[in-house]
Amino acid sequence: MFSDRTDAGKQLGKKLEFLKGKDPLIFAIPRGGVVVADAIATVLGCKLDIIVSRKIGAPHNPELAIGAILHDGSYFPNSEVVKMLQVPQSYINLEKSIQMKEIERRLINYRGSMQYDLENKIIVIVDDGIATGATILVAALWVKKQKTKKVIIAVPVGSKDSIQKLRGIADEVIVLHAPDFFNAVGEFYKDFEQVEDETVLEIMRKYGYAV
Repeated sequence: MFSDRTDAGKQLGKKLEFLKGKDPLIFAIPRGGVVVADAIATVLGCKLDIIVSRKIGAPHNPELAIGAILHDGSYFPNSEVVKMLQVPQSYINLEKSIQMKEIERRLINYRGSMQYDLENKIIVIVDDGIATGATILVAALWVKKQKTKKVIIAVPVGSKDSIQKLRGIADEVIVLHAPDFFNAVGEFYKDFEQVEDETVLEIMRKYGYAV
């Protein structure tokens, strides 16, 4: 169990020390992932940025991901769940629209822009944990298209099934714990309080973002 997200990030940072001097970019998924990523970037002495992907929750069960969407409109459906629940396309379209507005708000608020230049860079995508893997999966798929040098996914904890899926996408996946029984990310932290916007803004200012 991790004390908190900073503790998890420090532990991950040690596993990523092979990247020291290679100028990686730590790419965090807000909001919890930003705290983990900040600790990693501090250990490695490198830059931090964010990528915002949002889960599309199932009707009547928002924690169950039926897909995820990214800032450029890239959408990754969880087709099995959509089919099983018979989720109407009208519901999916409405939720995509809602989440796109929140993605734009967060990107402008946190980093001041929706534009990226990742060409020929080593990217480390970070979150505070992976349950279904929907949000980090769509992020990794997009990053892979940006002519990057290498894509690494680094998380403190994740479900075995989700980690296995991600190994087929990223060049490397680093996870500290992938337990046999996995219910929720928060179970693996003593302190898993919600991360507020102001905390993210404070961290982003450390890395030179004028927000």
